[in-house]
Amino acid sequence: MTKRKRKLTPEQKAAKAKRRREYETIFINGKQKRVKREPTVDGIPVDEFIRQNADPIWLLQNEMYEELYQWEQERDKEEQEDSQQDKD
Repeated sequence: MTKRKRKLTPEQKAAKAKRRREYETIFINGKQKRVKREPTVDGIPVDEFIRQNADPIWLLQNEMYEELYQWEQERDKEEQEDSQQDKD
């Protein structure tokens, strides 16, 4: 006869849930490894959240020059499209 698997205590369940929130399991060389999850805001990676919501002043204050450059490029592209539509 085999041993029955015992149920986890509430404390152990909470610890397991916390581990699952903080870490994810990946395979490296055929072995499972636990690595920290990428931080998220509302389920979106932090970098993407900043790209969607940051204004140019905040980007400049936090020395995020690459994102500021991308933001300016997108703005310029939108302005060009708007000016072309106005001409038509």
